[in-house]
Parts: sequence; structure tokens; C-alpha cells
Amino acid sequence: MTILAYDLGASSGRALLGRLNNGKIEVEELHRFPNDPVQVGDRLHWDILRLLHELKQGLLKVKHRGITLDSIAIDSWAVDFGLIGSSGELLGNPYHYRDHHTDGVMEQVVEELSKARIFEKTGIQFLPFNTIYQLAALKKADSPILRDAKHFLMIPDLLRYFLTGEMFNELSNATTTQLYNPVTGSWDEELIRAIGISPEMFGKVVQPGARAGSLRPSVCEELGIEPVPVYAAAEHDTGSAVAAVPALDPSFAYLSCGTWSLMGTEVHEPVINELAQQLNFTNEGGAYGTFRLLKNIMGLWILQECRRSWERAGVSYSFPELVKLADEAKPFAAFIDPDDPLFLRPGDMPARVAEYCMRTGQSAPEGAGAIVRCILESLALKYRYVFELTEQLSGQSFSGLHMVGGGIQNTLLCKWTANAIGKPVWAGPVEGSAIGNMVVQWIASGELADIWEARKVIRESFPVDAYEPEQRAEWEHAYGAFKEKTGIA
Repeated sequence: MTILAYDLGASSGRALLGRLNNGKIEVEELHRFPNDPVQVGDRLHWDILRLLHELKQGLLKVKHRGITLDSIAIDSWAVDFGLIGSSGELLGNPYHYRDHHTDGVMEQVVEELSKARIFEKTGIQFLPFNTIYQLAALKKADSPILRDAKHFLMIPDLLRYFLTGEMFNELSNATTTQLYNPVTGSWDEELIRAIGISPEMFGKVVQPGARAGSLRPSVCEELGIEPVPVYAAAEHDTGSAVAAVPALDPSFAYLSCGTWSLMGTEVHEPVINELAQQLNFTNEGGAYGTFRLLKNIMGLWILQECRRSWERAGVSYSFPELVKLADEAKPFAAFIDPDDPLFLRPGDMPARVAEYCMRTGQSAPEGAGAIVRCILESLALKYRYVFELTEQLSGQSFSGLHMVGGGIQNTLLCKWTANAIGKPVWAGPVEGSAIGNMVVQWIASGELADIWEARKVIRESFPVDAYEPEQRAEWEHAYGAFKEKTGIA
């Protein structure tokens, strides 16, 4: 079987071919494209029609190679959405989750409904850009788009609709909205009405692996191709990444590492209690009856924004150059909490790192190497903090940490994470989300029996690099300083 996985991240997208050959997975990147947000006035949007165009370019490259596809699926980031009108057309470009229109809205909604009530119904952590607050912001602004909306589709749902003409909401992404009740297994109509939205906008929720249509005739005619079955993957890219964790033990901890870092474990029932709410953990839907008990960490976004700031100033660094500079810089000179709201929005990130350090009584790091070292060490130490919280909340003790995703190409971060947690780190595969997307397609078609056979095949198909902890005394001392300076304890 040859299948196509579209994996859309917050900065780029890829179309990857997957083949299952003699019990081994072969992955080939067929098409890569940027995913740049577009600023229009005061609003930040996704360029959704450009993304659709790039999906079609991927299909054309398949055609030009003479390849016959057996199926297609899409995964992407969470929380963002498009609204469809009565004509079946998209009403406006979707907002980017880093847009300012949600500023202060979470606090207003929480005051009206209470954190306890929202968490009891959804089990989802409180982040200012969650879908519930985006919709509440549109309602408070009396948005004409919201008034005319008949259907709510998250980003992969929307792109899948453009390709197939079929409207479905997929589980793993639906849970991230903070409007889905994992206990009842349905949209929470009471919560939706409480923010002034009609529950009728929210459609049928399908499981990862569900058949979700075929390429529509107009797409086939435009591109000169035959219809291809389209499946719902675990369409939140983290859901796909977790499906690709090559764990052999059902009790495992993972870190999906990229623009965002998401750390947690896989559970079979959502953990919805007072401690989970206090720790601001989340219970997102996963593949095959699982939930992802995890916590969002700001991730490599801070480093990516620093690099963009330096480029705007006329200084270009490759990521390997920045990692080398960091390795040469003085260790443990300053710390940041990566999840401070200061780092959420786009902007001059080196200046914000300096601002945070000075605000917390530290000397601001000077030079690119010192700034990058501060970011990467702080991430590794924040990973330890969340790793220990995950053990506490899940009642498990993990022997190490599985890291997947593009961030594991930063070997310094992997090494420092092992040092920080004091346990081994197993890094791989790099293409975690895309591979998880693929195995859901193969399970749906019967090529793989279940997720555990898929994980065994993944482990046998891709290298996993092991990092053993070093410098325990130095990192233990640094962890104490990190907690003191950031105040997270």
C-alpha cells in the first residue's frame, strides 16, 4: 500500500508518502511548503486557501510520479477553525491562535462559568487561545461571520471538507476545543450555549481511523486524477505523534517536541479531578480509545522567534549554528519560564528574554549563544518539572522519556533533557506526526492489526537514539535555581 499523509505544522507543511514494505515503514517527503500567517490590519490569519493549494500540489506530484494512492489523511495543529455558511462556503479566513482578539476573554469566561465547571465538563487545560475563548471573542464582538455560520470545522476538518465535500469533526482535535465532554462522548451543549453559541453548528464526531469520504469529483477533474479514499487520522498532530511513540510498555511518558512541546502519558480514562485542574493538565482524545494526559509547554517557538528577530536585523543563523553557539556559552547563567505569557505572541523575542531575566533579578544573557543556551536549558528544566507532575498525577513512575518530532534533531536539547530528568531519553522518530498519521490509515485498511503492532513496526523501521543522564549534581543544583528564579515551585 502507498498512502499520503499531510502533516501541517505551525510554520510549515509536508506531504509524505508512506509505504509498508516487508514489515518496515518507508517514508518519503514528496512536497514541503511554508505555512506563514498573514497579518491583515490588527488581525492575524492562517492562509487557508494557500494551504489547500499546497495539498493539491502534493496530489499533482503523486500523479506526475505515476503513483497510485490507496488513501489520504491530514493532521495539523489544534484549536483553530473555520466557519461554513448555508451556501457551503467558508466565511472568512480562520484566525491564528496567536491573534490578540482573545486577549482577556478567557478570564471573562472563567469568571462567568467558573474554572471548576469548565474543567469538570471537558478535562481540558486553560489556555487563552482555546477554541472556546476564540468563539466567545467572536460572540462578544458580534461577528457577522459567527452570525451567518452553520457549520464549525477545525483546520484538518476544513481542509478535508474542501477535498471531499464531507463535513465531519474528528475526535482528537474536537477535544482540544474545551467544548467536548469526554465523559459523555459528545459536544457539551450546555457549555456551548453558555458562551452564546448554537450547538447545531457542531457536527458528528468521528474516531481516528474513520472513513471520511473520497476526493470530490471537482478536485479529481481539476487535477486529472482518480478518486482516493480519505480517512480521519488522529488529526491533532500531537495525537498522531503519540500514536507513533515506539513504546513497548503500556506505561510510558512522551514529549512531542517542535514549535510546541507537549509532555504527558497515555491513559484509557480522562483524569478529571481537582489536582489535574490545579496543575492545569489536559485530557485530549487519542487514537483507539485512549486519552492524552498532558501539559503544553511553549517549546521551540521561543528559539524560532529569536532566529526571526535576528534575521530581521540582518543576521542569519542556521539552527545548527545556534546550537553550536549555545553549547559554547556559559552554563546556567540565566533561566526563563518558557510558559510565561510574555513569550506567547510574535515579536522581538531576544528582547523579551532579556526583559524576563531582568524582571526576575537576573542578568540578561548577551549574545545569541547565551540567549539560546538560556532557552534550551530552561526548556529541559521545565520538562523535568512537568515530567514529575505527570508521574504524580498519573500515579506512575516512568523509566525514561520518549521524545518524538522535529525538535529531536536538536541533539543538545535531547542530551540536556536526559540530564535534567535524570533518566534516559529515547529520541525518535523525527517524523512522529506523519508516521502516526500513516499507521492510523494502515490500521483502518487492515494492513496493521492494532496500535501495538504499529508501534512495534515503527520501532523496527526507524532509529531511536538513546541519551543517558550526565552531570547529575550540576543539573540538580540548576533545577533548584530554575525553580527559585522562575517561581514555578
